[in-house]
Amino acid sequence: MSSLRHKPYPSSLRSALSRIARVVGDLKNLSGTISILFIPHDPSPLPLQTLPKLHLNRGALAFLRKYPKIFQVCYNQSKSQPFCKLTEQAVRIAREEAMAIDKLKPLAIERLVRLLAMSASRSLPLRAVFKVWRELGLPDDFEDSVISQNPNLFSVCDGIEPNTHVVKLVCGFPIHNFSAHVENWRKNECESSNIDDELGIRFGFKHGFPPGMRLSKDFRRRVKEWQRLAYVGPYESIGGGSDGKKLSRGGMKGLEKRAVGIVHEFLSLTVEKMVEVERISHFRKWFGIDLNIRDLFLDHPGIFYLSTKGNMHMVFLREAYERGCLIEPNPVYVARRKLLDLVILGRRGMFLEDGDVRTVREPQEAGFRAGEGD
Repeated sequence: MSSLRHKPYPSSLRSALSRIARVVGDLKNLSGTISILFIPHDPSPLPLQTLPKLHLNRGALAFLRKYPKIFQVCYNQSKSQPFCKLTEQAVRIAREEAMAIDKLKPLAIERLVRLLAMSASRSLPLRAVFKVWRELGLPDDFEDSVISQNPNLFSVCDGIEPNTHVVKLVCGFPIHNFSAHVENWRKNECESSNIDDELGIRFGFKHGFPPGMRLSKDFRRRVKEWQRLAYVGPYESIGGGSDGKKLSRGGMKGLEKRAVGIVHEFLSLTVEKMVEVERISHFRKWFGIDLNIRDLFLDHPGIFYLSTKGNMHMVFLREAYERGCLIEPNPVYVARRKLLDLVILGRRGMFLEDGDVRTVREPQEAGFRAGEGD
């Protein structure tokens, strides 16, 4: 719906979400490294060469040394190689996140069930689920601890392509009991305000335009018309499709609004109400979305916030955030936010902490170059 597209204007929320998006790239590498270094019963340092290769121009060592509040790098003279371990603060955060994920596993299982229920075939490629397992709050061994341990919910079969697998909802699962998260807002609107636009609430979405965004009368009219447009919900069957026939303009708008509903529900299911655009694109075909996902976000700035800072494009559910923080935080988000704070801090204040400076700076550059190949 290109007619609703507006150029974004500066706002405190936009600035805060952009700041978060800028460090998500580093967080992806951080999470993989922390999962290897975080061994609760064995805090011993690991050789740097045992860490996975990070896709960074300057190599793993330069990446680790950017965050001395998270990693400690030391040089073992007897073994003539650099070692790495997590700082005590990082260990506490990793332990807090692991405990939260374990405690909230039933909720994560429901998220996965709902994700599968939005697919027309009630199935998704396992590799697509791997793209978003952290976003859903699943444990890193979810194949065993979630899928294999719940045969009453999930089954895995071979995909069409070689060496691929598909995870499915078991036959007969009652997905008709599911309602989209947007229904909670609609219910609250009905209870807290005089209903002067029943269709606008029945089929509408919460909008929150950034301060300073100029909304013309024509724009407001188009948004109101779109809010009242009926559509097929994310857990409802869309039927047999158009059978190759060209859809009417109204039919196209209905499909677009269904796509908005699916993506809105997808983001609502994530722990942090945000996801990388590239990752959600892996689900397009399975969700029956025949639209450019990025354009969908740009066309609805009152519902989604698209950040294009850095190398990754991140999309946020605008209604879930206020001043850069989740309005309704959860324990997993709280732990990850603490790690995010350490990432933002970087090396600030390290030269006032002699012990940390010595740990990071002690190894000789020649030794590091020998170990890293820099």
